[in-house]
Amino acid sequence: MTATTTSARSDLTELGRSETALRTFLHGLPGVDQVGAEQRVAQLGTRSIKTTAKAQAIDLAIRMVDLTTLEGADTPGKVRALAAKALRPDPADPTCPHVGAVCVYPAMVPYVAEVLRGAGRPSGGPERGAPAGAGIVHLASVATAFPSGQAPLAVKLADTRAAVAAGADEIDMVINRGAFLAGRYAEVYDEIVATKEACGDAHLKVILETGELATYDNVRRASWLAMLAGGDFIKTSTGKVPVAATLPVTLVMLEAVRDFRAATGRQVGVKPAGGIKNTKDAIKYLVLVNETVGGDWLDPDWFRFGASSLLNDLLMQRTKLTTGTYSGPDYFTLD
Repeated sequence: MTATTTSARSDLTELGRSETALRTFLHGLPGVDQVGAEQRVAQLGTRSIKTTAKAQAIDLAIRMVDLTTLEGADTPGKVRALAAKALRPDPADPTCPHVGAVCVYPAMVPYVAEVLRGAGRPSGGPERGAPAGAGIVHLASVATAFPSGQAPLAVKLADTRAAVAAGADEIDMVINRGAFLAGRYAEVYDEIVATKEACGDAHLKVILETGELATYDNVRRASWLAMLAGGDFIKTSTGKVPVAATLPVTLVMLEAVRDFRAATGRQVGVKPAGGIKNTKDAIKYLVLVNETVGGDWLDPDWFRFGASSLLNDLLMQRTKLTTGTYSGPDYFTLD
């Protein structure tokens, strides 16, 4: 069953103006079949990928990585090195693609911007939709009191504007889960709308923190709420809670973006983040994308992995396919 309903095909832009209308719409979405969703991803996880297709999938997955460091101990030197790795993940192999983006805290954005600008990235950020092989690496920054989202709106918006002014062309915001779980949907909606406005030309990824939403139904509702409010991407997790991205949750989110496009004509991206550490898991996500929403989303502009250690495993597997031998885990830099 899809989430496209008669009310979804009405003027959705009016929903955010009324708490009652928003609540009625979100709670009118079809419930998620938990057993069906989990069986579906289990079945898709058994798909075998042949050598040529696996090589293509690995390169695509590399291009989809948001190479991330979000630690209190991050330093300018560390994030500069990360940005250099984002541009040339395997310096020994000029055919290796670059990643999709570097994701850091707002205070670290200027240092990443220095490296990316040195590689020919425009100071205002690369043009959206540029060919993936054109040396384009986006600069993403978390914002809005990441990871808790518990701060006054004025602080969240100042956080966002500062990151964009420093060079970020993508903002990863967090929703106020307390407000969402308390049913204050209009408050969450208004914060997303305000953050989107503060982004200017930067794209907005809305982090749902699905590990705290308790049910698949809530994941579906939060996905629709984020999209209705103008989010360009919906993202599973901050990576700072025990339960991060899972295949069933990502399936629910993919179904939501599929149905949202059917209802509105607007395409929204998806970013699973946290806990995706190896090539085998990344390929399972790509199969899930292909089987759920199709090839339109098999592009770094519409699907990303939020990860740090995943890239090294992808590079190791890529080297194995190219040379026939595994590189040691210390062959690539640790992030």
